[in-house]
Amino acid sequence: MAEIAHDFSPLIRVYNDGRIERLMGEGLVPAESDPETGVHIKDVEIDPEINLSARLYLPKNVDPVQKIPLFVYFHGGAFVIESASSPTYHKHLNMVAAEANVVIVSVNYRLAPEYPLPIAYEDSWAALRWVTAHGNGDGHERWLKDHADFNRVYFGGDSAGGNIAHHIAIRVGLEKLESLKLDGIFLACPFFWGKDPIDGEAENLGVKNFIEKLWLFVNPNSSGLDDPLINPEKDQKLSSLGCKKVLVYVAGKDPLRYRGFYYKEALEKSGWPGTVEFVEIKDEEHVFHLFAPTAEKAMGVLKILVSFLNQS
Repeated sequence: MAEIAHDFSPLIRVYNDGRIERLMGEGLVPAESDPETGVHIKDVEIDPEINLSARLYLPKNVDPVQKIPLFVYFHGGAFVIESASSPTYHKHLNMVAAEANVVIVSVNYRLAPEYPLPIAYEDSWAALRWVTAHGNGDGHERWLKDHADFNRVYFGGDSAGGNIAHHIAIRVGLEKLESLKLDGIFLACPFFWGKDPIDGEAENLGVKNFIEKLWLFVNPNSSGLDDPLINPEKDQKLSSLGCKKVLVYVAGKDPLRYRGFYYKEALEKSGWPGTVEFVEIKDEEHVFHLFAPTAEKAMGVLKILVSFLNQS
């Protein structure tokens, strides 16, 4: 019987014989119109050679003339679990599409350890380039060509997806994509950390040890927890963030919450000219809004996000 080589329960285990056991995030929801919201859903291939795809959401009764904001979403899961078609995201993104009246592209990037970082970032950038092709008329996806306003684009993501959204926004700032105007990014309980403990982190060194081992597992060539990919405060390019506003939400019982506030402070000190809105939801766990999307506090998060996506 194979022994466990890496145990990151409750996320993933890897055995000495190479077998990978994902312990959650494996379910799939079919790409069918949602009966509750009327939101239309479909899956699209972006690059079949590397199995890069996305799930698209289009609100019902969308105006054939008036274009609506585009929300590019990156799912979480510590870079090792979940997918764009996971039940974890189905209800939440349906509600966002319906309530905010936005087109959503949820990116299905490849996961570690089979595809270690920086592949998730590279896939996400490739997906964004595919999206932006529709802004200059080159793409073939009708939902994007007919309905997406490429002058009102937002990125979003939870946990590891929040980390990805941040870094893709940095790259947008550096490379200045002509056919896309990024207005803002929404980071839900973003997966950031650092070598030196801040605020209350020193009280729970077990979490730090877990995150450090997990980070080096998904990114074996990393320098560690002060790698700019996990610690934005160490990134000399931080002020290049390619949008004018950021919304960060953290949960009061989440060990990552200190890093969310630290990210806000680092952005403000970096010379970046935008504004950061920071929201803490008391007495809740990491990304609770995904697991109980209709709960009162989760609906509060949704309301804040909808407002953010509809600012001119």
